[in-house]
Amino acid sequence: MKAFSRLTFLFCFVSYFTIFAQNNYPQNYFRNPLNISINLAANFGAVRSNHFHMGLDIRTNSQENLPVVAAAEGYVSRIKVERYGFGNAVYVTHPNGYTTVYAHLNKYFDKLDEFVKEQQYKDEKWEQDITFSPNQFPVTKGQLIALSGNTGGSAGPHLHFEIRDTKTEECLNPLLFGFNIPDNIAPIISGLYWYDRRFSTYEPGANGIAVKKAGSVYTSNVTQVNSPQISFAIKAVDKANQGFNLGIYDAELLMDGKLIYSFKIDKVHYDDTRYINGCVDYTKFVKDKMSIQHLSNLQGMKLPNYSSGSDGMINLQDNEIHNIEIILKDVNGNTSRLTTKVQLSQTSNKVSSNDKTVIPNEAKTIKTENAEINLSKNAVYDAVNFNMYEKPDAEAVSNAIVLNSPYIPIHDNYNLKIKPNKKLSNEEKDKTVIELNYGNDKNIIKANWSGDRAEAQFNRLGTARLLLDNSSPSVSPSWKEGSLVNGNSLRLKGTTKIGDIESFRAEIDGKWLRFSRVKDDFVYVFDERCPKGSGSHTLKVTTVNTAGNENTQTFSFSR
Repeated sequence: MKAFSRLTFLFCFVSYFTIFAQNNYPQNYFRNPLNISINLAANFGAVRSNHFHMGLDIRTNSQENLPVVAAAEGYVSRIKVERYGFGNAVYVTHPNGYTTVYAHLNKYFDKLDEFVKEQQYKDEKWEQDITFSPNQFPVTKGQLIALSGNTGGSAGPHLHFEIRDTKTEECLNPLLFGFNIPDNIAPIISGLYWYDRRFSTYEPGANGIAVKKAGSVYTSNVTQVNSPQISFAIKAVDKANQGFNLGIYDAELLMDGKLIYSFKIDKVHYDDTRYINGCVDYTKFVKDKMSIQHLSNLQGMKLPNYSSGSDGMINLQDNEIHNIEIILKDVNGNTSRLTTKVQLSQTSNKVSSNDKTVIPNEAKTIKTENAEINLSKNAVYDAVNFNMYEKPDAEAVSNAIVLNSPYIPIHDNYNLKIKPNKKLSNEEKDKTVIELNYGNDKNIIKANWSGDRAEAQFNRLGTARLLLDNSSPSVSPSWKEGSLVNGNSLRLKGTTKIGDIESFRAEIDGKWLRFSRVKDDFVYVFDERCPKGSGSHTLKVTTVNTAGNENTQTFSFSR
């Protein structure tokens, strides 16, 4: 019995060592940044719009203002205050070469919060990005550093937590650092897809394969394909023990017992996170909200430290039946397997290219009569037959320029030039914006002019047009004009006809007042600048929209 126990212990130790120590990350150096058990809403590497999820989303039981503590000793090296993204964030640098990041916070600890507030009033600017020296705000392991919240690009109360390599600033998978998060559930597979790779994954697109579970193994029938060159993709999630759909950590693809592709999500730099669009079926993700991950490399996908082995391309040289096995693992080693067979039945005609085909690693300029798009060599992940054309638009001062499809990703910024359909004065040019509509949202940018053409840079495709905007932005108060405000804050709702409010300035009795940006609202939490019992006040608010139109409004209230 003792011998068996030692053997069992040795096996568990070896497994643990294999999973966690392969990258030599310190184990149990970092503690849970909350004082409640870690319950994940998202893990590292989960698929997000145009980026990998770069840390852990830790649930706060739908509550805000839970204590957030330093995961290890170190010092506060940076804070950020921003409308989107992290919202309020704290960076703590540790002596072992790592930096931890805590985001979507409501408030910093008192001493730090006061420092940030003083800086905001000094700069007369709410958004901040401040770095600190090691002796300014040292912290000990478990010390309170902030209160959790729902600020920035957050859809609900939670704590976003990252571990980064301090020197390289790469984000590392926190689950490789030995946090105690029980998990005995293997990844769940719900779909398998194959692609004709003679031209591109985008044309003709994904072909679904029915998957069923038999015992502990997923299977599907023999897949008959009509192309000798194919690749696979998998739809799967890691449930862990907590119910949320987490991302897949490790995947392998084998044909006839030979490994032909694998990926593992251990680390990603923010400079590279947009490569997610070359790791997934972007069309399915945008159009159908489905997360399908490629088990192959696209030509323009250059994410380092992600895939290994060959490129995942399957070249069928005969009409024999070939065995396919896909193995998925989570960080704890829980494993799922899918087995299927593939056979080349007959060969269909492949998609052909044309003079507007854009391919990875080659720059391309495409023109219509009144527009031009300049794509860099890094623009596309796979070949695209780029369909660009114009159509009349009665609301715009140009034709609408259709830029292929919003369901095809672009990796970096491209330059777009559009000629208006009528002569514009210099004053009108100064009030012109370029709107890009990509289906579920719009991006509106003030136009730069080069001769008779408006220019702007975008990193998505859709339909673009020039709009002349003479409208003014405005804000509307949440209180009745001149009334007594007994609450703890003032709230102003911002509105624009076109674009966004790009600049906001509020002054109370002639002095700048710290309003924060919360989605489309502007919020001031009463402080010593406007204490209770201070009487009547005049609030002057100046806003500027994307086109540069300015509006000044005054409101009154009393305290």
